[in-house]
Amino acid sequence: MIALGFAGSANKIGVGVVTLDGTILSNPRHTYITPPGQGFLPRETAQHHLQHIFPLVKSALKIPQITPEDIDCLCYTKGPGMGAPLQVAAIVVRILSQLWKKPIVAVNYCVAHIEMGRVVTGADDPVLLKLLGAVCRVLTLSGDPSPGYNIEQETLFAMLVEITERAMALCDQKDVLIVGGVGCNERLQEMMRVMCSERGGRLFATDDRYCIDNGAMIAYTGLLAFAHGTSTPLEESTFTQRFRTDEVKAIWREANLLKVNVISEESIFTCQMLMYGHVLLHTIRHLV
Repeated sequence: MIALGFAGSANKIGVGVVTLDGTILSNPRHTYITPPGQGFLPRETAQHHLQHIFPLVKSALKIPQITPEDIDCLCYTKGPGMGAPLQVAAIVVRILSQLWKKPIVAVNYCVAHIEMGRVVTGADDPVLLKLLGAVCRVLTLSGDPSPGYNIEQETLFAMLVEITERAMALCDQKDVLIVGGVGCNERLQEMMRVMCSERGGRLFATDDRYCIDNGAMIAYTGLLAFAHGTSTPLEESTFTQRFRTDEVKAIWREANLLKVNVISEESIFTCQMLMYGHVLLHTIRHLV
């Protein structure tokens, strides 16, 4: 099975082609870059996405030398994200669905980050640390190649490492998987790797090809859902700026639930979400 995925929740528009076993056939993207400190506004970002999305579709199909007939489903970012950029992918996927007669699968982009990290690194059951690129808007850092790549604040990273270690102890886990745009920061990975090794565990992380928003992660996650019988009717292929990770029923992970140890509701909540200022830390032991 093959899926074509569209990522466009923020300043990046990406189109990816992925097979069900996680093989990434193509993953082109384009980034809307503004001068450092200015950030990116919804209208201008959407205009950028409109300009680049169809050339990216052509490129995504050309690289693996496939045609629309080879595609089994079309996947897009339903949310969360910025409204105007999200609208671009939602409209385009509706158009292509009707032209190519292909089913649609709506995807939560936070869940997509997690699934991409798992398939690329081979991580089995780690504590998950998802770092949003939005934190870098507060710090007014450059968006090239991604805001998170340019953070150099040791104190901020030390806080993240400490909170992650607490979650590991609470969940009785040794391995950590970092996903999200900030996760490609090499200094953060180095600090997290030292902490994991001291606990006898491992750090799983990816480079900017997969940490940063990309179409392949949307295609893969949507294909997992599609292979388990999930699709989105055309009239329901909307988008939303608010789409919580815990609103998604990851039916492709249901087999893992049989192995979950019973822990208190308080512990589950603590492992799922810890907040500190503008930094949102997701540490989810089992994606449900």
